Amino acid sequence: MLTLHTAGLLLTAAPGAAPVPGGAVAVDGDTVAAVGPYEDVAAAFPQARVRRWPGVLTPGLRQWHAVRLLSEAYYPDPREYDQLGDRPLTGERRAALEMTETRRAGSVRRGLQQMLRHGTTAVAAMGGFKDPVVSAAVARSGLRVVPALLAPGILTGEPDLDPLQEGRDLPGSVEAPLAVGGPADFAVFDVPDEAALLKAGAATCVATVLAGRLVYRSR
Repeated sequence: MLTLHTAGLLLTAAPGAAPVPGGAVAVDGDTVAAVGPYEDVAAAFPQARVRRWPGVLTPGLRQWHAVRLLSEAYYPDPREYDQLGDRPLTGERRAALEMTETRRAGSVRRGLQQMLRHGTTAVAAMGGFKDPVVSAAVARSGLRVVPALLAPGILTGEPDLDPLQEGRDLPGSVEAPLAVGGPADFAVFDVPDEAALLKAGAATCVATVLAGRLVYRSR
């Protein structure tokens, strides 16, 4: 089914492309069928189902720190929040946990869900994910695995679920610009413009679309 996603502002992240107020993306299966002002896209696809979102629609983000975030952190189950809190545990706090394979698999799955909640549609890994638990979970998630060869800097310090922290700007944080014929991977953030997005971060994500599928929505 054709679906048309529209938001207050469309940022394709293509070189030289201007923001499109009231922009829209038409999705046909897992592919972008059209990008542009809502009126033009809607006229080209009058039978499309329409999803309206608040804020800014951008290409999906790329997470450079995926290996560390999934292998070195523990994401508590909601039933553990009273005891462990709701933030990822690393270092000594993670090491102190009794880590069964079942518990670790659950943590990896929740970590991937957190990435989707931050508008992530691609994860970087040098030569793929070596840990079979992580590799299987990533494959099931549908997230695109991309090379880490062009990662900025040395990727040191504490990894962050927000890809904008490493990418530093929108073009540096997306896997690819939104373009007709390209993969329908994008996210929507409840902010008014790119400057507000960079300031507030990817935690403002309200929807993530991966290969044309709505894989996360906050409302």
